[in-house]
Amino acid sequence: MVPEQAVDNGSRPRGRPAISRRLLLTGTAALATTGVVGAASGCSRVATADTGDGGHLLQQLRARGTVRLGIAGEQPYGYIGKDGEITGSAPAIATRIFQRLGVERVEPFPTEFGSLIFGLNSLQFDVVAAGMYINPERCEQVLFADPEYQMKDAFIVRKGNPMNLRTYEDIARTGARMATGIGYAEIDYAKEAGVKKIDTLPDQLAGLLAVEQGRVDVFAGTAVTVRNVVEQSGSNKVEATDEVTPIVDGKPVVDVGGFAFRSTERNLRDAFNRELHKMKRSGELLEVMRPFGFTEDQMTSLTAEEKCRP
Repeated sequence: MVPEQAVDNGSRPRGRPAISRRLLLTGTAALATTGVVGAASGCSRVATADTGDGGHLLQQLRARGTVRLGIAGEQPYGYIGKDGEITGSAPAIATRIFQRLGVERVEPFPTEFGSLIFGLNSLQFDVVAAGMYINPERCEQVLFADPEYQMKDAFIVRKGNPMNLRTYEDIARTGARMATGIGYAEIDYAKEAGVKKIDTLPDQLAGLLAVEQGRVDVFAGTAVTVRNVVEQSGSNKVEATDEVTPIVDGKPVVDVGGFAFRSTERNLRDAFNRELHKMKRSGELLEVMRPFGFTEDQMTSLTAEEKCRP
């Protein structure tokens, strides 16, 4: 949605930027209005037919010197920083790993979250770098690296949380008007708890504004995302709740997110995984992610294979 551009190859990630309310609004608008430019870059697509040998995309990316990242304009995973460049935990991780794999530049390709898997499989970009939750349905469509983080949910509610909304069951019981993002896992968690009507909004900033303006009572999102947008907006009308643990089939759920690759590109995924595990063992992964609001509690040793099981 913005023109493809290189992420800073220096010491990024910088500290989490103090994004102004105005910039949050204009950043979202920029993603929405400039996507045609990114989409028009298909002339550099790399064909990746299934040869049965794990794929050759890594060699092709090294020759090209650039890897294109599909991201969804969501904090803290990938978004526009105060300098007008794409930043976030996923581009920061990708920059380090791909440089170590011999690919010098990353070019973010913003799109809507619900279009990420389609865009990957239609060769619009090479990797999904959007903190995408790993689940069996998605595992049938793409190949995931092991997760870089685990995450619970949180709610944006009016200041003081007047409806006392602390679980999805609270939303269902009170009949609160709920919203979440398009394609978010929170939709299914709310339905599981008995929430009947769920509005969808473009992103967490739209959710914050909807709660501020009284159009909805609660917006559900990932805990770090919710905490960051409330903090950075400076709003005195809303607050973030404590973490919320979804319940599915009577069991608590902790989601994990990771990078996604085309199913034919096992060699690239495996090479990426090796570097990711080195970063985990050394503590570098947390160092990279901490400026974006992640803590030790969000680090995980779970594997994609475990989360892909039905």
